[in-house]
Order: sequence, then structure tokens, then C-alpha cells
Amino acid sequence: MANYTAADIKALREATGAGMMDVKKALEEAEGDSAKATEILRVKGQKGVTKREGRTTSNGLVAAKAEGGVGTLVEVLCETDFVAKGEKFGELAGTVLAAAVDSKAGDADTLLAATVDGQSIQAILDDANATIGEKIEVKRVARVEAPTVVAYLHKTSPDLPAQVGVIVGAEGGDEQVARDVAMHVAALAPSVLTRDEVDAATVENERRIAEDTAKEEGKPEQALPKIVEGRVNGYYKENVLLDQAFAKEPKKTVQKVLDEAGASVTGFARFRVGS
Repeated sequence: MANYTAADIKALREATGAGMMDVKKALEEAEGDSAKATEILRVKGQKGVTKREGRTTSNGLVAAKAEGGVGTLVEVLCETDFVAKGEKFGELAGTVLAAAVDSKAGDADTLLAATVDGQSIQAILDDANATIGEKIEVKRVARVEAPTVVAYLHKTSPDLPAQVGVIVGAEGGDEQVARDVAMHVAALAPSVLTRDEVDAATVENERRIAEDTAKEEGKPEQALPKIVEGRVNGYYKENVLLDQAFAKEPKKTVQKVLDEAGASVTGFARFRVGS
């Protein structure tokens, strides 16, 4: 007869983030002792860390902080949405974000080497990996510095944590303009700030595709240069932030809105979980 209750299972799951069957097995092995069961989960979890390295982490959350002219954005991934929306995973992400802010990390490697109470973030993730029983990793980190920096988080589902995160750095204007741009970035997912940041090989490939397509459509030879230029501009309007139609005022570009506000965007980052 089991010497633990449904309440014990629930409490241990909430405390560790581990799955139902793993918790039940640990409680059975520990004869109902929650402290001992927690140790069992951790030990067995550590044994499985290497096996989990090849697993796919397509769930998780994004977390951000903007303060004092600095914005930090992190993406923390796990395997299932059950873990992603758990309290323990949320607390772990909070620790990761705080470490990213304190260490001024701008990339994942720097963040993983940062320490909290003498323990590296990588070690903290390994412990969580062991206890929760899923592969957990920091996928991306971004840092933006500017006179004005805002952060925006968006939930794609009400029962999940934020899945889209944006930080935007700006000069001039007011904070509301920067916030509006951050919301625009979340919705329309530009890949770069300006045309100059688009890789030359990408532009050349877009020109080639545009020309081949126009020829396939039977367009006259003399019209090809104008058609190609128009389609390349269309690529810019889809992917370059300043060229995009502003989400709140589609008849204006983002550049136009910023000019009218006396502002400029100096940098941005956008993460969507798993993409």
C-alpha cells in the first residue's frame, strides 16, 4: 500500500518540476519521505543528463529587463509546455535573466559562465535538468544599450509564459514611441534595422530570383531592371524594420513615424521561443 498521498505527489511535483510518474516512483522508493524522494529525483536526473543532450527543446519562455539604458533579453528552453508553464521553470528563468543583467552578458557562452552564489549558470541548469528530468538550455541572449531602452513580452497562448520577447534601444522622442516600435517588432518580426545590415549575398540572391521569376512570367526584357528593383524593395519592406509599414499606422513606414517623433532606433533584438 502506498505510503504517500495525492497531496504529496502534487507538492513534490511543484517543488521539483518533475513528471508525475517520476515523482510517484521516487516517493515509492523513498517510502513516502519527500526529502529523500527529492534526492532520488536529483540523482536519477543527473544520470540522465547526458542521454538528454540530444533531445529537442522546442518549448520554454523568453524573459527581459530594461532599466537604466540597458535592455537584456534571454531565451530559456525546455522540452515540454508542461515544464515551460511550471513555477520552478519560471523561477529558473528569473535567475538566468538576473545573471545576464549582472554579468552584462551579450551571448549565451558568457551567460553560462556567469556565477550565482559561487555556482555557474551552466551548473544551475544542469541541476534543474536533473531534478525536472528534461533538457533545459539557454538558447540566446541579447543586450542593447541606448538612452532609452524598452522591453516587451508577448504571450501567444494565455496558459503559457511569454513566447515572444523584444528589446528596443532608441534616441530622442519619448518612451511611448520606443514601446510602440517594440510592439511592432513583436508583431512583424523584422530581421535587421537598416538596409545596410542585409547581407550582400542575400540581396544578390533576391535579385536573381526576381529576375528569373519575371522572365518565367514573360515580362519584356526592357522592363526587367525596374521589375527586379521593385521586388528587391519589396524584400526590404518585409524584412528591414525602418522600411516596414508601421503596425499602428500602416500608411507610414517605421522610419516616417520615428522622424515625426524626433526619434531614432539604435538597435533591437527579438526572440520567439524555438525559432
